[in-house]
Amino acid sequence: MATADRARSFMKDVKRIIIKVGTAVVTRHDGRIALGRLGALCEQVKELNAQGYEVIMVTSGAVGVGRQRLKYRKLVNSSFADLQKPQMELDGKACAAVGQSGLMALYDMLFTQLDVSSSQLLVTDSDFKNSDFRERLCETVESLLDLKVIPVFNENDAVSTRKAPYEDSSGIFWDNDSLAGLLAIELKADLLVLLSDVDGLYNGPPSDPQSNIIHTYIKEKHHNEITFGDKSRVGRGGMTAKVQAAIVASTSGTPVVITSGFASQSIVNVLRGEKIGTLFHKDASLWEPSKDVTAREMAVAARECSRRLQNLSSDERKKILLDVADALEASEVLIRTENEADVAAAQDAGYEKSLVARLTMKPGKIASLAKSIRTLANMEDPINQILKRMEVAENLVLEKTSCPLGVLLIVFESRPDALVQIASLAIRSGNGLLLKGGKEAMRSNAILHKVIIGAIPDNVGEKLIGLVTSRDEIADLLKLDDVIDLVIPRGSNKLVSQIKASTKIPVLGHADGVCHVYIDKSADMDMAKQIVIDSKIDYPAACNAMETLLVHKYLMKAPGLDDILLTLKTEGVHVYGGPIAHEVLGLPNAASFHHEYSSMACTVEFVDDVHAAIDHIHRYGSAHTDCIVTTDDKVAQTFLRQVDSAAVFHNASTRFSDGARFGLGAEVGISTGRIHARGPVGVEGLLTTRWILRGSGQVVNCDKDVAYTHKILPLQ
Repeated sequence: MATADRARSFMKDVKRIIIKVGTAVVTRHDGRIALGRLGALCEQVKELNAQGYEVIMVTSGAVGVGRQRLKYRKLVNSSFADLQKPQMELDGKACAAVGQSGLMALYDMLFTQLDVSSSQLLVTDSDFKNSDFRERLCETVESLLDLKVIPVFNENDAVSTRKAPYEDSSGIFWDNDSLAGLLAIELKADLLVLLSDVDGLYNGPPSDPQSNIIHTYIKEKHHNEITFGDKSRVGRGGMTAKVQAAIVASTSGTPVVITSGFASQSIVNVLRGEKIGTLFHKDASLWEPSKDVTAREMAVAARECSRRLQNLSSDERKKILLDVADALEASEVLIRTENEADVAAAQDAGYEKSLVARLTMKPGKIASLAKSIRTLANMEDPINQILKRMEVAENLVLEKTSCPLGVLLIVFESRPDALVQIASLAIRSGNGLLLKGGKEAMRSNAILHKVIIGAIPDNVGEKLIGLVTSRDEIADLLKLDDVIDLVIPRGSNKLVSQIKASTKIPVLGHADGVCHVYIDKSADMDMAKQIVIDSKIDYPAACNAMETLLVHKYLMKAPGLDDILLTLKTEGVHVYGGPIAHEVLGLPNAASFHHEYSSMACTVEFVDDVHAAIDHIHRYGSAHTDCIVTTDDKVAQTFLRQVDSAAVFHNASTRFSDGARFGLGAEVGISTGRIHARGPVGVEGLLTTRWILRGSGQVVNCDKDVAYTHKILPLQ
């Protein structure tokens, strides 16, 4: 069985489907009706009809059926002498007239055997020029579908007004493929399936072993590299006509799949979202961007664009961010749609609930992100700030100024909102940016990236922010220590460790978020309850959520602790115990103290005092965020001074460890290292410094003529 295709997760929402059956599917190679194939097709239609799908059929084959009948009739009525004469080609209109009734009688018989009703609708090109006709047609189809009757359409070739109906491609439609595309638009179908005698669209002749099927058609990528062979062996269109019809319908909003009508259960499998046939979709270019640009070219382009960004005024850079915020809000519906498709695909794939939670962009998230971007835009411009001024000697002034790092490579998992935060920080800090998100957020990342770069002006260039789509490209990028200045991995311990081991580029980030809350014996237990509950359940999948609750042994029998544990369990938190808590409270054993649950679970353990709590945190923690709840200021001060973590709190939820909550506008990540930046990393963490020396012709000359003053000057 074919694997599920994440790009086809929209199939779950399909209700109305049009199935176009080609002549090559209806007939055998000898021109006779393929009864077995047609019967299997009708069985699929019956199954879909029973499942509540609204099925509309467009069938070819009438001319082929009529030709077989007329050839036989002509043979029966011909003398031996007649048969010796050259045989004239049968009139197509006559073939169509004879074949239509026969083909429809066959459909009616097959559907009747399956207890399904069908109806015939014959149309011509000129019919659709009449708006009243189109309106009546839609009403008729709606009535038939309400009655669960299968409408079967066919072009009425017998009375076609075109002079050469099998060659003339003028008009509203010109064959049953284009008729199917037209009906998909007129009848507002959710999906059009074009059945062919091959598995889909190939990049070469299907019979060539070197040819590969194109599972998703992207016009920009495939339009000029595909060559079409002969038209259908029996029909009028062939693959050329199918592709043209698919492009028209998909551009108008109806997804199209070209697949084999010979394969068993092909239509059912398409609706399951399986990766079969060739998909045409108006947003396909978002899912599979061109990979023509090399990793180095992408990084170099980002650097060039970042230099142009730095040359803008502060107000111009601010306007870009405001435009990004507006663009996100204007595209919220599309963003939510793509994110919901990612979430549905992740759920269908059986991903852990914690990952699905990080992947989900909840209602209000776009508004929250836009608000954060506007806050960032209105902050003081971080670039070219004078941090220090010194008179080195008379008329020789040295300035230490802030400047962008250059090009950042951010590798992140699951959370598409991270893309927005990181991109906005890169713009504010004047850095070029390369982004690689997790495959589970493919559609969300693609649409967010498209919206953001659409707000970047041409005098900077959309290549300021590049979206890496292949894991293979990451390995190439990690080798570019001459072009990329900093790598920030946001994800699992495994991801961070792999990146650190694979590159010479400096890496900023954290591997784990094993955060602690320690309740001291002097704690206000009502306050402790609020802090513990918020730290755990406000967003369990976040890296700043509490994973371990440490409790002073004095509180072992305290009612307040029982209340906290009961509330955790009531909220759905699975509570595990260390050795002491397991014995005293009867909690299930925790597998490890150094464990990031990232879900509704936590570990509880008792400690002797604040010093034991500090030792436990240093031994099992990840130097991310740790909190003490106490009313004893001396104990609090001991904790705050001695816990060696990036963020240490007194009487406050660990969930405050966040760039936006710290007033940084947004964060590119949280660093647990000790070099360059630590804790939530905002704009300042994406900057470095440079020295600017302003002189008036001074030279060193072995320091003979220089009188150094090294006088600190006020900032200007």
